[in-house]
Amino acid sequence: MGSKLYEIGRYVDVDAVLRYVKERRHEDGGYCFVSVLDDTNVNDTYYAIKIYNLLGIEFPEPEKTIEFLSNAIQPQTAVVAIAMALEGLALLGAKDVAREKSDIVFTKYNPAEGKFAVGLGGSEEFGTATPLEATYWVTKAFNQIGLKFDSTEKDAIRAFVMKFRNGNGYGVKQPTTTMTYQALFTLYTLGYRPPKSPHFRNCELCGDWGGFTEVPYSLPPYLEPTFYATRGLELQNETPTCPRRHVWFIRQLQNPNGGFRRSLELGISNFQNTYRALAVVDSMMRYL
Repeated sequence: MGSKLYEIGRYVDVDAVLRYVKERRHEDGGYCFVSVLDDTNVNDTYYAIKIYNLLGIEFPEPEKTIEFLSNAIQPQTAVVAIAMALEGLALLGAKDVAREKSDIVFTKYNPAEGKFAVGLGGSEEFGTATPLEATYWVTKAFNQIGLKFDSTEKDAIRAFVMKFRNGNGYGVKQPTTTMTYQALFTLYTLGYRPPKSPHFRNCELCGDWGGFTEVPYSLPPYLEPTFYATRGLELQNETPTCPRRHVWFIRQLQNPNGGFRRSLELGISNFQNTYRALAVVDSMMRYL
């Protein structure tokens, strides 16, 4: 308990991270990355849980946050947010609550009927969620709470994901790091073993930069493809070429308030960026 806090703290200021998160907790058990707003939401609350979980620190008043997430799962809630809430509940030790609420997913996401997220709503990455993104999040949540798709559903999901196969990766008009990882994670989690993709390696920047890009042989690096490429290499049992440079890149992204931004240019902190930055450092430490 807490050892991860020390290890990651050798590379970034985790005390500042924890202050940043704690200051943005609200009385209802939810979080909002804009501290002056009372508009707590599932996304920020999910990433607060992930940050505490990654650092091995006890989560404050988990019962309040369990109630907050449970109440957030409503018919009008976007499927990505529902999936985040289910996973968050599981991480807080409330798998039973998550299972009780899981049926609502099938009102929006039912692969056996060819429904890959009805009324997609909000997204993590794209403004409006793509069906592949929704598939990734639902698969991830079900895996966390111990629910399995049946064989018909699994085959339907696999066929759907393979529609995004594009050259050496996955994407709509071209392969991207985000969609390639989401596709591969989904396939692996369902028990399939797709061929390894060279996409992540082709997006790695060493030399003066560090980090990864969304598409191969481009600049500049951003945090989200760096996170997904790091996860993608792990999924394929591959190692990064220049882990020290990637940690250097992450270190440059920490803002004075303790949170992290997404690029080397100026940018605001948020919980999503902060968790992803910590997760990349955590992954790279094993190679240093």
